[in-house]
Amino acid sequence: MYASEWNRFSRMTYEANWHDGPNLAGDITKVDASSIPDFDLLLAGFPCQPFSLAGVSKKNSLGRPTGFADRTQGTLFFDVARIIKAKRPKAFLLENVKNLVSHDHGRTFRTILSMLEDELGYHVSWRVIDTDGWLPQHRERTYIVGFLKPNGFSFDSVQAPGHGDVGTILEDCAPDKYTLSDRMWGYLQRYRAKHEAAGNGFGYGMVSTDSPRTRTLSARYGKDGSEILVSRGEGLNPRRLTPRECARLMGYPDSFAIPVSDTQAYRQLGNSVAVPVIRAIGERMAPFL
Repeated sequence: MYASEWNRFSRMTYEANWHDGPNLAGDITKVDASSIPDFDLLLAGFPCQPFSLAGVSKKNSLGRPTGFADRTQGTLFFDVARIIKAKRPKAFLLENVKNLVSHDHGRTFRTILSMLEDELGYHVSWRVIDTDGWLPQHRERTYIVGFLKPNGFSFDSVQAPGHGDVGTILEDCAPDKYTLSDRMWGYLQRYRAKHEAAGNGFGYGMVSTDSPRTRTLSARYGKDGSEILVSRGEGLNPRRLTPRECARLMGYPDSFAIPVSDTQAYRQLGNSVAVPVIRAIGERMAPFL
């Protein structure tokens, strides 16, 4: 297995959980694709950045490059595409935010699909899937599957088994340090009241053991935990999720090591894929590899 990660804290988590691998490279933008061992399946995520199509006709008239060499240059998707182009894996699975589909009025997504299908020659399917089918978290993500050869893969075969309520991911006794201070709790209540008065929906999200789901866990969760607060009962300040609870909310087993600080753990887990969703899609892809 080969992986790329430049952040030193994320590398610590990789190394703590995969002692015999993966072959862990650094900044993928600096990796020569020819140095990567041959592989059958590529899995990747990338920031949602605009790929401008403006001026393509003018560039053609001037003899300047367009297409693969121009439209995605400077984005991390360019590196995903150049590796696919160089290594020609049997398949790939890409994950991104729900808004990738509508980003930049849909131009970003159309460019991605055109690159994968028309220029790289893959047979591509995609779907927006909510993690709520597997875990007690509302987390919609765009999943893109591509195969070098046509086959019978369909997202319709990816079935969600359901899940328990939020209580299934909560620890029995969270340390006091995760309880919000009076100052922070007061600030969040005032912030919510201000936006409710203005007719906005901004504000904290509160869950209890019997809640069916949480809001989306984000990489900024460590800042104040406002998107997912756990009720401790009437008259008591709520608390943040612990890093272990966040890991459970993303589908990681309790054997998954968290060797970094809470701040780094929240960032990593908020940026993570939902493990059971990736597994479910992968299981449907496997027969065609």
